[in-house]
This record gives sequence, structure tokens and C-alpha cells, in this order.
Amino acid sequence: MIQSRQQFSSRILNWLDIVAITAWGVLLLSYWLTGKLGLLIHPRYFGLSVIAGFGLLVVGALGGRQLMRSHPVSVRHFTLFPPGWMSSLLLATACLGLLVTPQPFASHTALQRGINEPLALTRSQPQTFRANAQPEARSLIDWVRTLDVYPEPDAYAGQKVKVQGFVVHSPEMPDQYLTISRFAITCCAADAYPVGLPVKLQQSRRAYPPDTWLEVEGKMVTENLQNKRQLTIQAKSLKPISEPKNPYAY
Repeated sequence: MIQSRQQFSSRILNWLDIVAITAWGVLLLSYWLTGKLGLLIHPRYFGLSVIAGFGLLVVGALGGRQLMRSHPVSVRHFTLFPPGWMSSLLLATACLGLLVTPQPFASHTALQRGINEPLALTRSQPQTFRANAQPEARSLIDWVRTLDVYPEPDAYAGQKVKVQGFVVHSPEMPDQYLTISRFAITCCAADAYPVGLPVKLQQSRRAYPPDTWLEVEGKMVTENLQNKRQLTIQAKSLKPISEPKNPYAY
């Protein structure tokens, strides 16, 4: 009787392991098929994630097939948690991932992490920098990387600019200025860092709430902000746009 109960308990735990593994395979492939994977990792790692997803499904299928054909063998091993806890945690996390859509970082996180501060340390693939690009064709991250290479704001004064990003209200800036920002990813969302440029308005920034996505068009000027000279966009037009399907830059 006791042995029968032990075998039943062991079988349940083995099936729990298989279901948890399969659930994570489904989660990875679901994120890939629905386009959510870009909210978590850099596109260069999509292939590895897809392979891992299919691999977990194969492991789950083979493990389930073996359990259906044979009886489990009890093996003594030591764990930090009671049997089944880790598998239950993995399964619960996978189910939560399937039910909850990942949300991109917003202005609050940008202010916490400091806009443009980590760029010099985390910039990857500097060979993609396009110094000769037409000013109005540069993206927001292109402009920030241009400044990182040659940080003299007067060198860009008068150049046309057209960029997209979300609104950040920096408490250190006057009410007539906002920051247009985006998050850039080098590996995954955990290391995402915000980049941005100040925007000079003709009215109060309260007309543009934080996290609103805008397309800003204008020209570059030099302004004294936060006790230093900064390259600033003198806005000619600010057009509200929808948040991109993938809001991160690379």
C-alpha cells in the first residue's frame, strides 16, 4: 500500500516536470509567433529562443511518451525545496507568461535609469554608426550615438531632425522642455537603457503627457539646460503616433 502510494506520488511529480518543460516550450514559441519576443530580447537571439522552444517541446513529448510506457523509478536525490516545488514554480511562471502580455519600459523607468548615461559603456556594434547619414534620416538613437562620437552641440546647430519616441518629463527641466526618448537593447530587456534628446516647445509640456508617443520634427539648436550646453530639438511640429509594435531600438 505504502509502495503504491509512493509510486503514484512519484508518477505525479514526473508528469509535473514534463508539463512544466512543455509549458515553457509553448511560451517561447507563443512569444515568437505573436511578435512579443522583441519586447524581451534582441532580435539576434530570436533563433536561439525558437530552437529552445522546439527543443523543450521535443523533450516534453519524449518524456511523456516514456512515462506512459513505463513505471517511474524512484531515485534518491537532495534538493533545496520539497519535491515538486520547482516544477510547480516553473509551470506557474509559464502560465502567467501566457496570460499576461509583457509591457515595454516607460518614462518612469527612463528617469530612474538616467537618459543617455550608460550609452558609452553599453553601446554595441559601433560599426553600425552612420556618420554621413542625412540629418533628417537619423533615428533618435543615431543622433545620440553621433553626439557620443563628437559631443560638440554647436556642430549640429541648424540641422533638420525628424525622430520618434515617447515623452519624458524631467523634473530638472523647465516646463517648456520635454525629452523625447526610447529604450535601446543590447541583449535583453533587463539591460535596456534609455536614450533621448531635449525638445524645446512653444507651450507648456503639460499638453504632451508622459509616455505619449510623438513624431517630432524641427531643427537642432544649442540650449543651456541642467547647467550645461545641450543639443536640443527646436520643435516645428509634434504629431502623436501609435506606440510601435516593437518600441525598442537596437
